[in-house]
Amino acid sequence: MAIPERGTATFISTIGHIDGRINLEAEQRGIELEPGSKSLMDLCMMASKLAYENAAVINNVVNIHWKMHFVDFYNCWNESTIIICWAEYQKERSTQVFIFCDKPRDANLIVISFRGTEPFDADDWITDFDYSWFEIPNIGKVHMGFLEAMGLGNRSNVSSFQELLQATKTDVFPAMAETSAYFVVRSKLRSLLEEHRNAKFMVTGHSLGGALAILFPTVLLFHEEELVLQRLLGVHTFGQPRVGNRELGGYVESKLQQPTPRYYRMVYCNDLVPRLPYDDKTFLYKHFGVCLYYDSFFVQQKVDEEPNPNYFGLWYLIPEYLTAVWELARGVVMGMAYGKEYKESWEGIMMRIIGLAIPGLSAHAPPNYVNSIRLGT
Repeated sequence: MAIPERGTATFISTIGHIDGRINLEAEQRGIELEPGSKSLMDLCMMASKLAYENAAVINNVVNIHWKMHFVDFYNCWNESTIIICWAEYQKERSTQVFIFCDKPRDANLIVISFRGTEPFDADDWITDFDYSWFEIPNIGKVHMGFLEAMGLGNRSNVSSFQELLQATKTDVFPAMAETSAYFVVRSKLRSLLEEHRNAKFMVTGHSLGGALAILFPTVLLFHEEELVLQRLLGVHTFGQPRVGNRELGGYVESKLQQPTPRYYRMVYCNDLVPRLPYDDKTFLYKHFGVCLYYDSFFVQQKVDEEPNPNYFGLWYLIPEYLTAVWELARGVVMGMAYGKEYKESWEGIMMRIIGLAIPGLSAHAPPNYVNSIRLGT
């Protein structure tokens, strides 16, 4: 028996064990470069799921299985892990993102995929449940934890948010700005767009990765990166938490949704994470963009907001538990009903059993999003 070594192509993440699919649905037909199209949604969701893996696994899947071109993997500092000022760090980097192109030369598509909330990473879940925010003048209030995950400030020194946002706007960087996810991705994206003159770029992510995916172009807007944003094809997120208030949403929509929508936010059924942080009279967090909501039968609706937006109320409790029972039963027979590629792993079934206690947690798992895209009506 060979024990896989962390960081190698045989070391698979928890998410990879829950859903082991790596092939694209549109491999034979090609990718339709239209925001909201099924093939592009499938590519983005698979890239979002792949972001949970290490660089060796990602390289292998992108180059060999997808026949595309892996560009790079970045392991960046999350500023919430910084100890003091901009000098001392903890040993662990917790914001991951990778970039790939549809081909190595004269590419048509560049994809940036942020890693989401790892199931057993307490820091990631603390970020999702955080309710603090920082106000960017003339733009709106932004979730402070997500700004930290992008490497754009630290709450122990609140002025660092404004300093870093302004510094990266003028390209005059403090030392730690060069280790931030925002900086390294923007820098690489600029060079890729220069190299591939006909390419447009997509930004995507699942869970926390979805929040970072929409935050990245939001900060590009703040920095007036017009030449870069002209090449933005779209943003597709899956199970994404709220990132800011109504003012922020209005600002982003006025820039990204005209003349046609480019930001699509996908929500599966009772997924807990898109209902966080709360949209109520106390916290005032708001979703924006086009919401594609899938119920437990994979039926799609285009809505302004998912049902039960704050995930509370006794009148929702019984239906949520009944749905969790249905999803467990369906998971057991998925392979027989839809084919062997849909057969759920024992880890996936265990996640659905956990969902009997916390229904919204199992609904957040990536298999629900992959199945919704591929089987949805």
